[in-house]
Amino acid sequence: MDKLESFHQDVLRGLKDHPKWLQPKYFYDDNGAALFQRIMEMPAYYLTACELEIFRDKTVELAEVLHVQQEPFDLIELGAGDAMKSSFLLEHLLREQADFTYMPIDICGEVLLTLRDRLNRDLPNLEVVPLHGEYLDMLREATEQSDRRKIVLFLGSNIGNMELEDAHGFCRTVNRRLKRGDTMLTGFDLQKNPHTILEAYNDKEGITAAFNLNLLERINRELDADFNISAFQHYQTYDPIDGGCRSYLVSGTAQKVNIGGEVISFEANEPIAVEVSRKYTPLEIDQMAIETGFAPLAQIADSKNWFVDAIWQVN
Repeated sequence: MDKLESFHQDVLRGLKDHPKWLQPKYFYDDNGAALFQRIMEMPAYYLTACELEIFRDKTVELAEVLHVQQEPFDLIELGAGDAMKSSFLLEHLLREQADFTYMPIDICGEVLLTLRDRLNRDLPNLEVVPLHGEYLDMLREATEQSDRRKIVLFLGSNIGNMELEDAHGFCRTVNRRLKRGDTMLTGFDLQKNPHTILEAYNDKEGITAAFNLNLLERINRELDADFNISAFQHYQTYDPIDGGCRSYLVSGTAQKVNIGGEVISFEANEPIAVEVSRKYTPLEIDQMAIETGFAPLAQIADSKNWFVDAIWQVN
C-alpha cells in the first residue's frame, strides 16, 4: 500500500468512527510544516525554547548521564527534523572525541537529505547514517546495524502527542528493540499554569488554528475531497487534572463531505479530535519508565522547570 492510499484509509477510518478523529502525523505536508515552523517561533510556544535551552546550556550534564565516554555507541534520533537541538550534543561529542555514529530517523526523505548535507558541511568528522521511514521500523533497522550500545533520542515532547496507553505501548516497543544498558532520552512537557499551556496552543494570531485546519485542506488537495474549510473552527482545551491538552476541529453546521467518492456526514457542532499534547508530572515520568522496562536515571530541566529531558536505561 502506498502512502496516499494509507492516508486515504486512515482518514476514512477516523471520520467514520464515533467520535471522529484524524491522526496528527498528517499535519506535516509542506504547508503544515511551514505553519508549524511559525508556531515554534511564537513567544507563547515555549516548548522549543525550553528544550533548546537544555541542549545548549546543559550539554555536559546530558553527556555525563548518557555515559558517552564509556564505550562506542550509536546515537539514534527518532524524528530528527533539522536536528536543531541535538546538534549541540553532536558538537560536544565530537569535541570530546566520543566514538559514535549518528543515525537520524525521519518520515520525510527530503528533510533527511537536507540534514545530512548540512551536517556533512558543518560537522565533517561526524559519521551520519540517515534512515528514512517510520520510527519503530527504522529503529529496528538501526539496532540491527551493529552490536554497539544504543542511545535513542525522542525529543520535542513527541511522547505527549500520544494517549497515555499508546505512550506506554510505544516505550515498551522501544525497550524491546534495545538491550540491557542501552539508554533513551525523551522530552516531556511538564504540567504548569493552565493559562500558559492554553496560550501556547491557542494563539491570538490564529497560526495554530490555520495549522490544524490545513489538515482538512490537505485532505481536499490529496484525496479529492470537498471540505468547506470556513465551516470548521479550531477549538482547544486543557485539563489541568489529567494533563490532557486537546485540539479539535468543530463542524459549525450539519453538512456532508465527499472524500474520494465516499460521503461523510457531520452534525452541527460535531468535533473531530485531531491532537493530544499531554503534560506530565515528574512522578508520572518516572512511573512510565519503570512500568515500561526502564530504570529512570535523571530528569534534566530548563531554568523555568517547565520542560525536562528524561534519561532512562534498559533494565
